[in-house]
Amino acid sequence: MRIVELIIDEKDEESGISAVSVVESPAIESDFLALKKHEIELKEVDAEKRILMGAALIPNKQIYRKNEKNEEYYIYFSEETVRKASELFFMNSNHNNATLEHKDKITGMSVVESWIVEGQHDKSMNYDFNFPKGTWVISMKVNNDEIWNKVKLGEVKGFSIEGYFADKYEMSLVNEEQILMDKIKEIILNGEAN
Repeated sequence: MRIVELIIDEKDEESGISAVSVVESPAIESDFLALKKHEIELKEVDAEKRILMGAALIPNKQIYRKNEKNEEYYIYFSEETVRKASELFFMNSNHNNATLEHKDKITGMSVVESWIVEGQHDKSMNYDFNFPKGTWVISMKVNNDEIWNKVKLGEVKGFSIEGYFADKYEMSLVNEEQILMDKIKEIILNGEAN
């Protein structure tokens, strides 16, 4: 089966992650942790915190896909692409963009914390996660009662990203094609100049 590395096409302004979706079955096969209580100035607060924490992207994790032509393949993201995607997500102010199951846009959801796992003593270990180096971890504030109820009922269990990425192999073919076209133009222009 074909394995495709997805990359960010730096020439395409829409390339990168446009939203985070809360889903029942995350493609990266990693559920989030719902954080319910916290302390403020050493005082326990009874109200629910409504923070979800989990992996948004795990580098080199093969993710199964099937397209409209029933072709099956796997995709994956390198550590470099995961880092670039996380940076572009915030640079493009997409932290308030959320959907439910990649279908319905939802309000009251914001990514409030984000980091890349750097090593064995990562903060995510405090929550019993064991993500590989290079994983993009996010915390999302849920100010949406309908979504929070779905979390409590177990109807949503993880994050899934939405965005536009290029196929590294196809991009290399496009680049080779462009190089060939540039050489042909150069030959024609040099031939006319002589």
